[in-house]
Amino acid sequence: MTTVLNPTRPARPETTPVTEPAPRIAIADPAALGLGAFALTTFVLSLANSGLIPTAGAAVIGLAVFYGGIAQFAAGMWEFIKGNTFGATAFTSYGAFWLAFWWLLTHPETEAAAGAAGIGAFLLAWTLFTVYMTIAAARTNVMLLSLFIAATLTFLGLTIGAFSGSAAIHQLAGWIGIATALIAWYGSAAVAVNSTWKRAVFPLGPLA
Repeated sequence: MTTVLNPTRPARPETTPVTEPAPRIAIADPAALGLGAFALTTFVLSLANSGLIPTAGAAVIGLAVFYGGIAQFAAGMWEFIKGNTFGATAFTSYGAFWLAFWWLLTHPETEAAAGAAGIGAFLLAWTLFTVYMTIAAARTNVMLLSLFIAATLTFLGLTIGAFSGSAAIHQLAGWIGIATALIAWYGSAAVAVNSTWKRAVFPLGPLA
């Protein structure tokens, strides 16, 4: 008996070779850089604001543009690549804050035109931003939540000090700023050390 092939049946397509997807390039966690840049620049400025080292205000100018500004802004861009909305928003925004602050420091005519009320409005806007970032931080870890609470109090103190002209409140905000910087430094150290030691040497305190 002869088997007859069905001429109407389509020919079987040739097997298409399967191509492997291109491997994703892993990038380092930018949080260590972003937190470190925020911490160091905030620390130096707060030394001046608190009255502990008044001349630190002049030393912070370079830090505001290069480390707190550009380096932290770059950390925010890398957080975008990693898909971390919170980190990207925080680092990019505060990097821009330090660049704007550098502009005010290096353009006295702009600062003079803004006056105390204008500077107060500038700081108030950053206070409001930090408040809603604090709400977001409540779903991250203890370190970040503590950092944003402290940062909110720092901005709030500086805002009240600018509007009221109170040197005492301004100095108090400087002391809170030092605490803020120390918390951020801890977070930066935790990310850097934990990644190299491959274990939680410095715990961040995950939140439920």
